[in-house]
Amino acid sequence: MPILIATDAWHPQVNGVVRTLTSLANSASGLGEEIAFLTPEGFPSMGVPTYPGLRIALPSRHEIARRIEASSPDAIHIATEGPIGWAVRAYCRRRKLAFTTSYTTRFPEYVSVRTGIPESLGYAVMRQFHSASSMVMVATDSLRRELAGRGFRRLGYWTRGVNTELFRPDEPAKLDLPRPIFMTMGRVAVEKNLEAFLSLDLPGSKVVVGDGPQKAELERKFPDAHFLGEKKGKDLSSHLAAADVFVFPSLTDTFGVVQLEALACGTPVAAFPVTGPLDVIADRPIGAIDHDLRAACLRALEMSRETCRNFALEHSWENSARQFLGNLTALHPTRTLRRPVRRVAGQSTVQG
Repeated sequence: MPILIATDAWHPQVNGVVRTLTSLANSASGLGEEIAFLTPEGFPSMGVPTYPGLRIALPSRHEIARRIEASSPDAIHIATEGPIGWAVRAYCRRRKLAFTTSYTTRFPEYVSVRTGIPESLGYAVMRQFHSASSMVMVATDSLRRELAGRGFRRLGYWTRGVNTELFRPDEPAKLDLPRPIFMTMGRVAVEKNLEAFLSLDLPGSKVVVGDGPQKAELERKFPDAHFLGEKKGKDLSSHLAAADVFVFPSLTDTFGVVQLEALACGTPVAAFPVTGPLDVIADRPIGAIDHDLRAACLRALEMSRETCRNFALEHSWENSARQFLGNLTALHPTRTLRRPVRRVAGQSTVQG
């Protein structure tokens, strides 16, 4: 019987949640464990009013029940707090089934910056969602401390990893731009705080890799910056390897997997001292964190690319998967999963 993970975020979306879940399933498969996904596929959907191009699923209670029962999982994990997450939570509550959750996205901050709804209300909703979870998995110690201070309970640890075979320092993209190249990558949206990077007075070139609802606005406002659009796979890796510094201006990410991806490409990181960078970079010689982001960018130029790569090599997705599976084993001691990955009708199953 598989582990079933319910998620509102799935392909073709390109974000840290999707990359994390896909990498988890691939690594778990290599460990002989089966993970199936209950995703938005097959459900009607609607556009998010404040986010052009992003859609959310509208799941029916009956179809949610059918998919879960078709899978017959011996462990259920809810990865997101969207409509699918709430629907699976309700199913488990009705049937008195234990489930775990993960806190991966700062929805209270995201919603507040887009709508003006107070963060305090958003956190009240998040506490309610996660209150029924047997374990709320978080990626960093600083986030665990923060959430504990906000009244969250039963917090566990599930770190992240990086695919060091895909993200490599060799074969960097040939970018005909003045050096040094300061690059950021990810969703081009207001919650990513890209203006804090693009407004800096830096030598060389500022590059943005990614797409999103704020792209056109930022292109108009910062005509000297270079917007290269969305990149995937080896193309993304080669661009990260071509940068001199990876700039991570977000104040709201809970981890920032892209930091590890940049480091695996030998590219040092510059960031603000917030959750994620504080845990990944800290005082290690692989980047710089500072309230003065410009100062962090310039200090990061001095970091050894070899040291960055060596640090990333210690953070595999296999170790991340072992940690996730260990959490489930602790909560479900009778769980015995050692079967090949299969495709479950009506669901997506990732194979290694």
